[in-house]
This record gives sequence, C-alpha cells and structure tokens, in this order.
Amino acid sequence: MVSKLYFRFKKSGAFKALGPGLITGAADDDPSGIATYSQAGAQFGFNMLWTVVLTYPFMVGIQMVSARIGCVTGKGLAANIRRVYPPWMLYGIVLLLLIANIINIAADVAAMGEAMRLMVGGGSVHLYSLGFGFLCLSLQIFLPYRKYVKYLKWLTLGLLAYVATMFAIHVHWNEVVLRTILPNFAWNNDSVTLIVAIFGTTISPYLFFWQASQEVEELRLGAASEAPETETEDYGAHMRRIKLDTIIGMGFSNLVAFCIILTTAATLAAHGITNIQTSAQAAEALRPVAGDFAFALFALGIIGTGMLAIPVLAGSAAYAVTESFRWPNGMDLKVLEAREFYAIISLATIGGMLLNFTPSDPIKELFWAALINGVIAVPIMIVMMLLAHDGRIMGEFTLSRRHTVVGWLGVAIMLVAVIAMFVTM
Repeated sequence: MVSKLYFRFKKSGAFKALGPGLITGAADDDPSGIATYSQAGAQFGFNMLWTVVLTYPFMVGIQMVSARIGCVTGKGLAANIRRVYPPWMLYGIVLLLLIANIINIAADVAAMGEAMRLMVGGGSVHLYSLGFGFLCLSLQIFLPYRKYVKYLKWLTLGLLAYVATMFAIHVHWNEVVLRTILPNFAWNNDSVTLIVAIFGTTISPYLFFWQASQEVEELRLGAASEAPETETEDYGAHMRRIKLDTIIGMGFSNLVAFCIILTTAATLAAHGITNIQTSAQAAEALRPVAGDFAFALFALGIIGTGMLAIPVLAGSAAYAVTESFRWPNGMDLKVLEAREFYAIISLATIGGMLLNFTPSDPIKELFWAALINGVIAVPIMIVMMLLAHDGRIMGEFTLSRRHTVVGWLGVAIMLVAVIAMFVTM
C-alpha cells in the first residue's frame, strides 16, 4: 500500500522518502546548466538572481503534474500521450527529445573531461570524457534499480559543493538582496537571450519524462500493491510524498542555481571576467580570483552533477522511445528483459560521447540543445496539462484549481520565453 510507504517515510526520516523529485531537480543542474548560470553571473552580476526565484513555483507545479500522471496511471508520459494523441505528434516530440538529450550528453561529458583535466593538471579530455561516459552507462546497465537510485540520491549531495563555494568567498549580501528584488540591467538582445536560456535550462522536457517514469518505477518496486486510484486515502498519502519530494527537489535545484550565479557574480563579474561559455571555463576562471579551494569545489561539482545528469538524460530518452512503441522498459528489468530500453540508453550515451570526436563546436551544441528543448517544452507542457485534466486518463484525480493555475502560468512563461528566443535570434 502507498500508505505504508508514507508511514515509513514519517518514521525513517525525510531523505529515505525522497527520490524521483530530488533526483530530477538535482539533474537539472547539469554541467551545461552550470555553464548557463555561470554566464549569467559573470555577465550580469547579481541582476539575474531573480530568474531562479521566479521559475521555482512553476518548476514545482509542472513537475508535480508529470509525477501525478505517472502515479495515477502507472504509465510514463509518452505512454499516456500515445493513448490520446496521434502518432505523428508523439513520434515528433520523442525524436526531438532524443536529439536534444544526445547533444546535452555530449556537452556534459565534455565538461566533465575538461574539469578532470583541470583538477589533475593534464591528460586527455577525450579519454576522461570516455571514462565518465562508460562509467555512467555501466552503472545503468548492471546495477539493479533499487541500488542504482540510492547512488543517484547520494550523488545529489555533490551539488552542495556550490553552496560551499558561495561561503568560501566574500559576498556583499545587502547587494544580493537588493538586486534579487530590484534587478538593474538593460533589456536588450543579450539579456533576453540569457533569460530565455535560464528558463529553458530550468524547465526542460527531459525532466518531465524522467519524473513521470520514475514514479512508475516506484510503484513497480512495491510502493503500492494496488493501483493508487482504487483507494483515495492511499492515493492522498502518496501525493503528499510526491509533493514534499518535488518541493524539496526543485528547491534544491534552484538553490544551487542561485549559488552558482551568486558565486560567479561575486568573483568573475567583480574582476571584469564576463565571457564564460562552459562550466569548466568558469571553474578555471575562479582559481585566480577566488583561490584553489573555490576552484576545486566548483570543478568537483561539475563531475558530480554530470554523473547524475547523464543517466537522467539517457534514461528519459529510453523511457520515451520504448513507451512510444510499447517495448518493455524499466531499470528494474535485466538487459535481456528490456533489450530495446537498454539499447536506447547505450545509443544516447555513446552517441553523446562520439559527438565530442566530431568537429562540432560544444558551444553550438548547447545552443541547439537549448533551442530544441525550448521548442518542444511548450507543446509537451500543454499536452501534460490537458492529460492531467482528462477524466479518461486521471479518473477522479484530475488537477485541482490551484495546480491548474500554477501549471498554465508555467506554460505561459515558457511560451513567452520561446517567442522571445526566436525574436532575439
């Protein structure tokens, strides 16, 4: 029963009950996201801190919608889209998601390799990147889900490196508070593009697919012995767990983003270093202005977040593709039981690693990944909101009025961001 999970949660403590929401939120701060936040702090100082404060409630709202769909239906997001909408829409969304995720993986493993090179003082970035990529792939394939998800949860603690970095430097807190509430910057092509990038980095489609599917995995693990919609009390207990998990997970994600912007603003921007294009470049630039300790924490954070984000990127693509074609899927299944699922994980991870051996520019890769994510985020969010209101899908557990308002406001913000992105291009 779901109620048993809830009572175990109350008895054993918060961290044991946290799972899909915490991992999803932490995976949002991947190395490519760190690069975006670092650029925001370096270029605009404290004046971009308001963006991660603004996006927090909408990030919580839309992720709760995806988790709710997975919990109530016992199916992932792609499987539910297939039930209601035409195949061409589903296949188009999933294809774009797969492409964007592979590009994101390429950028992330490259950043991890560069961070390792900086930390050890030499070596091949490509070899380091391959090592990290194959390590992530091996863990996904050979570790049972119950053990693997525990490792992912502990990896989220790696993000505390950015909180520690913030306290390792001198910060003018009065100015931080002032510029968070009253930012002072010019509304031009550069500022609008960066705001769009922050929104797109914070609210990303792969997070929707991952959290919905992870709630299904939790049900498979025996969190509920019956479908949650059959017992309102048990469903309510499960929703309370999901709500707390998502609020904490997304809060953790936005706190880390806030710390990264603040750290780079207080160090790089204060010393006139305004052009940061990768997370490893941000770490390297920190060393002469903030010291070796801040540099080491920042670089370690890049590797830790990459180890967390790559499985989420590859896994979300695998869930989406296999659900679209009704293939067996799930990290609780062995390789021979879900060949296609693990083949997609391997394709996405290895494809991302190989992309780093092409003449492609990692900065352009990030741009195209952000562009694709921005384009598909809005229709996916609209579809999710419609699914969450569809009685055929959700039964009696459709969205409340409050969740409806927050969800559609999130859609509106992303729509404005996408329009602004095309205008500023």
